[in-house]
Amino acid sequence: MSPAVCLPFLLPFLLYTAHLASAANGPTADLHIVNKVIAPDGFSRSTVLAGLSSSSGQFPGPLITGNKGDHFQINVIDELVDNSMLLDTSIHWHGFYQKGSNWADGPAFVTQCPIVPGDSFLYSFSAPDQAGTFWYHSHLSTQYCDGLRGVFVVYDPEDPHRSLYDVDDEDTVITLADWYHVPAPSAGLVPVSQSTLINGLGLYQDGPESPLAVIHVKRGSRYRFRLVSISCDPNHVFAIDGHNMTIIEVDSVNTQPLVVDSIQIFPGQRYSFVLNANQQVDNYWIRASPNLGPQGFAGGLNSAILRYVGAPEAHPNSSETQSSHPMLQTDLVPLENPGAPGPHELGAADVSINLGIAFDEEKFKFSINGVSYVNPTAPVLLQILSGAMDATSLLPAGSVYVLPPNKVIEVSIPGLATGGPHPFHLHGHSFDVIRSAGSSTYNFANPVRRDVVSTGVTGDNVTIRFTTDNAGPWFLHCHIDWHLELGLAIVFAEDTKSVHDQATPASWDQLCPKSS
Repeated sequence: MSPAVCLPFLLPFLLYTAHLASAANGPTADLHIVNKVIAPDGFSRSTVLAGLSSSSGQFPGPLITGNKGDHFQINVIDELVDNSMLLDTSIHWHGFYQKGSNWADGPAFVTQCPIVPGDSFLYSFSAPDQAGTFWYHSHLSTQYCDGLRGVFVVYDPEDPHRSLYDVDDEDTVITLADWYHVPAPSAGLVPVSQSTLINGLGLYQDGPESPLAVIHVKRGSRYRFRLVSISCDPNHVFAIDGHNMTIIEVDSVNTQPLVVDSIQIFPGQRYSFVLNANQQVDNYWIRASPNLGPQGFAGGLNSAILRYVGAPEAHPNSSETQSSHPMLQTDLVPLENPGAPGPHELGAADVSINLGIAFDEEKFKFSINGVSYVNPTAPVLLQILSGAMDATSLLPAGSVYVLPPNKVIEVSIPGLATGGPHPFHLHGHSFDVIRSAGSSTYNFANPVRRDVVSTGVTGDNVTIRFTTDNAGPWFLHCHIDWHLELGLAIVFAEDTKSVHDQATPASWDQLCPKSS
């Protein structure tokens, strides 16, 4: 092929790879954790935010980006001073496997002690085989509900879906968040949010006028939108008036394209979808209906705006329509290497675990197999490094499950109506969902692969499989942060012998002495 013929085909790729190479805020960055008064829905309150400088705290936190294969070095600097909220902090990099760097995973008292005010900690990790949509958030008590949450994107220059879209940049990230007017430590055990924020903006019921997020598109272009639930509690049904969405990624795993007109998204989950801007030049409502909190869309509640270039700067006149093809989790199929590990027969995994979740109304605590999770005084990782290797010697007692290396693990989680549906997140892994909520069918051949799954309601028995190929203590917990605080979690201590042989940086060793 002559250069003249080749150029038109090469140019889009060259422009795209140039964009990847120049991506901002990563792979090396300072992340300042600060207090700041903001009013994203028109109500002013003090918050805990991330920023690229001491004065630039923002909600959501700054977008961190990189390319597949990058080594990330994120220096987290604790500058918190408002004692109406937590002053210590820790950051979890949600969706990254952290293979060989379990110490950098972030959950306080599982893999580290918290960072204290005036101190900093360098999270250093690689993602050689991962790309897609991730996010980061505080993993200390309920601190992320006070604002410490942001998006993390790893671009793939060889994305197998690259031909399906024209635009994929910082302007095509969409975050859904619940927002509270009272700081988390004094908000009550399970507070209800006052508003939904889309890309950090929204309205609360009977509140003042406040700007809504506006997402711009040009007619004729195709956009890869990265939808991220950074919610503390509600799940949302997301839709854009007059437009279909083609899902191509679920929780950082590429999927076969699936056309839908609505997506139910639970806290911690991510979806990439392609939107073809092929409608009349106009404004269209973007809707995120929460299962909890203020309902409806009156005046722009729970909404943002999709604005075509050339459309007037005005609220849309588009109408909500009944979803005719909502996303069903059972329709999602991994693009690469589909199929659950192990024999394709229920109960035939190397290790099978049933996790019975319950709620004690008198104690107001959740439990798993009769035990409510409480933070140990020393992180589980430190316990293992200090010689504790089995479930009888690891704390918290009854909440640590030791798993052997290189085995297929099958976990079933029957649904619980109280506070449900409960979205469960497993650190350190993606897993295959062989039985989904709302279904009684077991699919071993090509189930969805993800890292957060809704466990549904009473009568459901969501079942997942994964392989223990990543040594470390890994949290498995409800991603409704209020429920985690009430004990809805366990720790899988995977291949403890190999963990004991892992090295940790000197700065990690100093976290516990400083926090004590």
